[in-house]
Amino acid sequence: MFILVSLTYFAIMIGFERYRLANGLRVIVHRDVGTPMVTTNILYDAGARDEDPEATGFAHLFEHLMFEGTRNVPQFDVPVMMAGGENNAFTNNDLTNYYITLPANNLETAFWLESDRMRGLDLADERLNNQKSVVTEEFRQRYLNQPYGDLLLLLRPLAYKVHPYRWSAIGMDISHIEKADSDSARQFYDRFYNPSNAILSVAGNVDPERVLKLAEKWFGDIPAGERPVRTLPAEPEQSVRRELTVYRAVPAGHLVMAFHMGDRLSRDFYVLDLLTDILAGCDSARFPSILVRQKELFSDADIYLSGEADPGLVIFSGRLRNGTDIREAGEAVAGEFDRLAREHVTPAELEKARNRYESHRLMSYMSASNKAFSLAYHEVLGDADGINRENEQYLNVTEEEIVSVSERTFRPENSSVIYYLPEKR
Repeated sequence: MFILVSLTYFAIMIGFERYRLANGLRVIVHRDVGTPMVTTNILYDAGARDEDPEATGFAHLFEHLMFEGTRNVPQFDVPVMMAGGENNAFTNNDLTNYYITLPANNLETAFWLESDRMRGLDLADERLNNQKSVVTEEFRQRYLNQPYGDLLLLLRPLAYKVHPYRWSAIGMDISHIEKADSDSARQFYDRFYNPSNAILSVAGNVDPERVLKLAEKWFGDIPAGERPVRTLPAEPEQSVRRELTVYRAVPAGHLVMAFHMGDRLSRDFYVLDLLTDILAGCDSARFPSILVRQKELFSDADIYLSGEADPGLVIFSGRLRNGTDIREAGEAVAGEFDRLAREHVTPAELEKARNRYESHRLMSYMSASNKAFSLAYHEVLGDADGINRENEQYLNVTEEEIVSVSERTFRPENSSVIYYLPEKR
């Protein structure tokens, strides 16, 4: 007998102070007295979608270059480690994000380092060539020479024909990075790395007034720069199913199916995010239960959202069992999508997905670094307080909405399919 357990949902609010310096830098401060640490997170509103189609991969290249040092601080990592901290960064199609976590009493070290590389990055040929070599080697190892590594490189231009999401954050072609020079790097840096295009969020055991004073001290005299105006082409509605078959040196076939969906703030995002958890969020979800164990078509089967700010994709990805016909497997997946459009998910499935979402949310709030990034991310989406409104969006998803959104999303003419097969012998 299945027992439905309903959690009591906690209306935890993330309090914060928000400021804007005269040069346009947005500053967000969340005070968390439950930790001796602090995270400074600086988000630049520049990702792969902002690149020139003839010079892609620059956003990711700069993620590397920002750790190469400045004339004042030749080795960025050394002062971070001396202050008892750690740092890292990531790039995606929408943004580039940097963060430093260190003891709260060493907060000013992070401000000094971040302000220094915002204004004084060393783009000498030697440093640029060093990181070009690192990035091109990463491109080869992770995407070109890795089994299944080029799947997303193939999927994006199949699913997108106009929007710059048609290339991955690593870039469209390795030659674009190989051809980068100091002039093109300087142009990208001057255009995007300035206070008017950045959000500084700080979370930890800090006084908001002190954070504001430090922000004024270290960032206040940096010229604002001109905030780029983003005018991206909208992807036309897909009206015909797209299909690509490739053969690679891999041990088993792989099926990928992508469907266009709404943007990050659309209602569809929250509905589909819960739905993908119902389908593949845990070992007892539908796809592992039906497609992997019951029908034995796949060795693993997953579905997830690409998660971009502009209209993105919901992506099915499944590794085939040996001997499975890939088109038969595709029909089985399509059958599960058809069932979603005909039948309600069960109340137990929906409640379980809500419980898992709430559990993950509460766990993430235990980390100051997660809160620092989430505040900055919601701010770049439009309002940092979105972090507090999102909970309701998830928890009021209904079974009827899932049917409606499934019917609209999982249509054959809205799909891009890759049959990724072992090379013929």
